[in-house]
Amino acid sequence: MKILFGILLILAGIVFGLWAGLWWAFIGGIIQVIEAVKATPVDALNVAWGIVRFAFSGIIGWAAVMVLALPGAALIGSSE
Repeated sequence: MKILFGILLILAGIVFGLWAGLWWAFIGGIIQVIEAVKATPVDALNVAWGIVRFAFSGIIGWAAVMVLALPGAALIGSSE
């Protein structure tokens, strides 16, 4: 049972990491910058936060994966 739960945690971590890194940070950062530039007047804070989200999307994605994948791997390792 621990192995199954560990595998599910790892898979959930991968899905969560893809969502957080790719969709929320990478694509969301690009959209935030575009929307902030289109605004009148230009909102510099939203442009900056969009750039930060875009720049750190890889780190955000990997951190999101590790939040669930490391406990899943520990569960699999402890069941043997």
